[in-house]
Amino acid sequence: MFTIVAATIFSAAFLLAVGTIVWMFALYHQKMAAALLFEPIPQNPPVYHIRITRNRVRQPGRTTTLSAPVLPGSVLAA
Repeated sequence: MFTIVAATIFSAAFLLAVGTIVWMFALYHQKMAAALLFEPIPQNPPVYHIRITRNRVRQPGRTTTLSAPVLPGSVLAA
């Protein structure tokens, strides 16, 4: 008699567990599919490499004779 009662309780518990799993799967099926298809935002922000190039003006070759004398204050005028 004990065996029949134990088997009945075990079977009822097993069927309850299987029913709960099936019910939860049916209830949350769409949410599970959406979670599997979700693409998370990357943690590392994109790095942009910016290169600034300036075309420098080539200075003509210096001559030994200057047409005007160089004053000390004229350096700051540039």
